[in-house]
Formats: sequence, structure tokens, C-alpha cells
Amino acid sequence: MSRKAASDVRPINLALQGGGSHGAFTWGVLDRLLEDGSVSLDGICGTSAGAMNAVLVAHGLMQDGRDGARASLANFWLRVGELGAMLNPLAALTGSNPLVNAGTNPLLATQQWMMESFTRTFSPCQFNPLNMNPLRDLLAACVDFQALQHCEEVKLFLCATNVRSGKARIFNNAAMSIDAVMASACLPHLFQAVEIDGEHYWDGGYMGNPVLYPLFYETATRDVVVVMVNQMWRDEVPTTSAEIEDRVSEISFNSSLMREMRAVEFVSRQLAEGWLKPAYAKRMRHVLVHLIRADADMGRLAAASKISTDLKFLTGLRDLGRASAAQWLQESHAALGKRSTVDLRREFLD
Repeated sequence: MSRKAASDVRPINLALQGGGSHGAFTWGVLDRLLEDGSVSLDGICGTSAGAMNAVLVAHGLMQDGRDGARASLANFWLRVGELGAMLNPLAALTGSNPLVNAGTNPLLATQQWMMESFTRTFSPCQFNPLNMNPLRDLLAACVDFQALQHCEEVKLFLCATNVRSGKARIFNNAAMSIDAVMASACLPHLFQAVEIDGEHYWDGGYMGNPVLYPLFYETATRDVVVVMVNQMWRDEVPTTSAEIEDRVSEISFNSSLMREMRAVEFVSRQLAEGWLKPAYAKRMRHVLVHLIRADADMGRLAAASKISTDLKFLTGLRDLGRASAAQWLQESHAALGKRSTVDLRREFLD
């Protein structure tokens, strides 16, 4: 592993989007950042698969620093690949290739239609009354959640959506548990709502994918690096039902991030242009934003591939994430602590 001089190491906060199996891209990003050693982690906010990656990193850091975090991530994702068809039996029936868009692959389109038809006809309480989830058992075997409640290596903020109120709940280190992670990743058409302290929760992506504001209030670091796995922009207007469903999902799960980015841009512009009185300006955080993504490659993936557990697919996404992180380090590391490397107005407003 690369060892950097202390003067070269820059602190960052990480914001990890959810996206099912596409979270393997984030695995690769994290693996490369940890290997490089030129950034340190202050806080990590995560939703769904991003929440899983966050606790895996924290667990590994507690065990054996950066090397432990890389090992923790690899152990989990490789074991997900070993579960294979058990987590996605429809893939075995269709034999579809998750790397091909559903709109141009009739087998993958059939798989997606079968899954959506089934889950909209039967609720999780009907087709899975025992609420079985192999990922829950796997994550519990990979992470010591009781120890995470006392983790001092990194601050965690996991987002889940309160079913009754529709509000976001943020689980920090002290509130960390397997239930918190599974609540953050609870897709309501596939799993029963997760009950915690008498309240029920669904996937955090509805309210924060990922949520950013805890990083502004609970950490001392200005730089926020968002690892994106959901496509923001599409050149083509969807025409098939599968394409339309994919795009609706992307827009829905990016909407909360867009709202927060607009708020960040507004505050940053006020500070930069001196709109605020000094007494008020001192109370505001000038956040520096960075994005790690691979739009060209991730944009070709169908939504149905988010439930793929094919090991070759997962490791391919890992390698794509590593390459994307390496490029970002080369192009943007020098800007950390100085400026944003993304035009927030162009990306999220105009």
C-alpha cells in the first residue's frame, strides 16, 4: 500500500450513494482511495449500498487501519458474489447480461418486467412472510456493530426514511446497528419495513441519497467527495416501459441530492460574493464539493443489474471504481482544501 507523507494527506468527507449491486463501483473507489493513502476520512454519510460500504470501511479501520478497511470491503463483496443466483433467481432463468441496457436486451427487459410485475402484485408480507434477507446475515457476519458504536476512526451518518412521517432519520455511530443499515437499504417492494425504537423505516434514498447535512454540522472538514452511482443526465428520452421506469427511478433517487447541492451552491455564492454580514458569515460553512463518477460506463447499465450478484459483474464494477478514483486523485487531489472541482450551478441548477 502507498504510504504518503503526513503533509500530503488531506482530510475529506465521503458521501456514498445507494444503488444495489452498483455499490460495487463504490467498493472500487474506496479501495483505491485507501490504497493511495493521500486522503484521510473524517465523516462518511451513506444510503442503502452506500451505508453498507460505510460500515464496512469503519469496521476495517478499527481492525487494521487502511489495510483492514480494504480487506473488510473485499470480504463482503466477494461473499456477495458467492451467494450468486440465490439472491437473484430470475437472472438464472433469463441468462441475461447485466452490462447491457434493458431497453435493447429482450432477456433483461423480460427479467425486469417479471420482477416488477411480481412485486407490484404481492407485498413482501405475502411473498416473504419470514422477512428473510441473506444480505442481513452476511453483513452481520462481516461487521461488529456493537464495536462500531464506539468507533473513533470515522464518523458515520446513515440515512433511512421514516414510513409514517416521511422524514429522514440519521443513524450516527452511537445508534449504529444491523437494523440501521438494513433500514437504510429497505426497498419497500422487496422487504418489510424495518422497525427501530417503535418506528418503521424504508430505504433512505427517498429522502437522502446520500444525505449531506450531517457532514456540515458534525465534522470539521470542508471537502465533501460524492461517489455517484446513479445517472444524472441522459442524452436520449426513454420510450420503452423499461427505459421509462429506469429513468423515473434515477430522477427520484437523485432528487434529494440535487436539493442539497442547490442549498450548498446558494450558501457558497453568498459567502464568495459577500452577501452576508461578517457575524452571520462566520456561522456558515463554505463547503467544497467533488464528484467521483463514471457516467459513460454506469449509464449503460440497466436498472435490473442493481440486483445482479454475478461475481464477474461485481469485480468489473470494482475495477471501474478503482480507475475512476485514480483519475480523480490525479486531477483533483491538489484542489482539496482550496476549491470545489465541480461547477454546482451547471451540474445541479442550470
